Amino acid sequence: MFGLGAGATTAAVLAADPVLAATLGWDEAHGVDPVTYRPPTGLARTSAAKKTALAWIESNKTKLVALSDTIWKHAELSLREWNSSRAHADLLRANGFTIDWGSAGLPAAFVATYGSGGPVLGFNAEYDALPGLSQKAGVAAHDPLVYNYDAYGPAYGPGHGDGHNLLGVGGTAAAIATAQAIRANGLRATVKLFGSTGEEHLVGKAYAVKAGVYDGLDAFLDWHPFNATVPFWNTTSALISSTFTFLGASGHGGSPLGNKSGLDGALLMATMTEYLREKNVAPSGRFHYAIINGGGAPNVTPDMCSIWFFVREGSPERARVLHQKIVDCAEAAARASQTRLVHKFHSGTWNLLGSKTGSELLNDNMLALGPPVFTAADQALAKGLQKALGKPETGMPTTLTPLAPPAAAYTGGLSTDTADISWKAPTAVLLAAAFPPGLTNHNWAFTSTAATNIGHQAMLSAARYLSAAAVDLIEQPALLAGMSNEFQERTAGLTWASMIPDGQQPPLYEPPAEFLARTGQKFPPAGVTWPVPPVIATEQLGTTGPALRPVV
Repeated sequence: MFGLGAGATTAAVLAADPVLAATLGWDEAHGVDPVTYRPPTGLARTSAAKKTALAWIESNKTKLVALSDTIWKHAELSLREWNSSRAHADLLRANGFTIDWGSAGLPAAFVATYGSGGPVLGFNAEYDALPGLSQKAGVAAHDPLVYNYDAYGPAYGPGHGDGHNLLGVGGTAAAIATAQAIRANGLRATVKLFGSTGEEHLVGKAYAVKAGVYDGLDAFLDWHPFNATVPFWNTTSALISSTFTFLGASGHGGSPLGNKSGLDGALLMATMTEYLREKNVAPSGRFHYAIINGGGAPNVTPDMCSIWFFVREGSPERARVLHQKIVDCAEAAARASQTRLVHKFHSGTWNLLGSKTGSELLNDNMLALGPPVFTAADQALAKGLQKALGKPETGMPTTLTPLAPPAAAYTGGLSTDTADISWKAPTAVLLAAAFPPGLTNHNWAFTSTAATNIGHQAMLSAARYLSAAAVDLIEQPALLAGMSNEFQERTAGLTWASMIPDGQQPPLYEPPAEFLARTGQKFPPAGVTWPVPPVIATEQLGTTGPALRPVV
């Protein structure tokens, strides 16, 4: 699974890579057998404080649904979530939280705090949309809400095809519900809601963790919309994000001799990296890319073109090795295309460190509270979406997926910047069904359900699960100690170090003046160079040698 050579074993890989040993190897080393494992019961307890938290969610569900749908309509892209971040902060402030804006120099990020003393519990809110995933809500055929006409290159607008309108409000609701339980029942604890910008770029938390924004947490509770409802005990992929810009000399497409095409450089790089896949990428590895600025018209040779890569692997060190192979291809492509390469690192994050103890606590609360409940109309929409995308028409799941240990080997997949938090504090994560089985995140079909009762039920259920588990951690110190002890065992001998180089400036966009005024911020943040120095092609046109006599 890890691209092992002859005679190597998974145990050898775990011994050589302590990060993998902490994630994949820990459960096996502690006798967790996927065949015989049964999750413990009796962890979740009914209490007055838990009833207070759940009652707040129930009495405010109309307001929470409205906020989620408002975020869905904003559909703001990563690092530019000006309206969405403010909407979350306004609700938190109205419920007694103090707001500190500009975490790690990222204007659309904030920390909301309630209470003092006791255990410090963290929750997560993300609110960025994805490009090209616009879709009308509740429609079972691809029908973009925003369609940008262009005679030569039409495009769709952005949309919440990863359900962050649900994720953010679910985490915010859980934080407020926990705060209400603390206030009404005389508990002693601190609640922090971290508003995180640019998750889809794996930027917000990666820079914030490096800056110490998440220091001091006793536990972190998070969730993500998915096509099933289950605690997430597994690991994820480590990831490196970087762009490669090729600079040449522009000219007329009809007289190409001597022109130097940045697009040629990007295409050559893409082609070379494709040849890595068979012999240089293990099943646990991934890389994928997008060409950002490939030229505006075929009769102008583009003198600049950027190609953006995400590189994923099972641990930070494995991701670095694969990323270097990509860099080597970029350098070769620049030489072959006679262009100049500008390589820009953007972000990097570790793989997620799971928590058996935290997953079991979430699981017991989820069993007590039950799965999301979907209507007949929800099921009809789900089956319509499955039909539209060629998948079995099974509808939405009506039960919880049983908790099971991770597989012994990792075959690659998703990444999250929550992963860096998981190496700083015990982290429990759950998934809740917000779109139909067989379908996937980052698809127009999820944008469709993210503003319907399907998405709303996932969001409200997640808020209940997270707040119920948080109350248990406050009222049962032994549970929090268990999460802490497991975390200490998993990380023994390991020191987390950010994958972001020291002095690296995060990718930023300048906020509107109104946003800065309303949040009390100044731009640029301290230590940020603004405007960012431009990348300019200054290359000379190429030569084909001495001029030849014209052919008459």
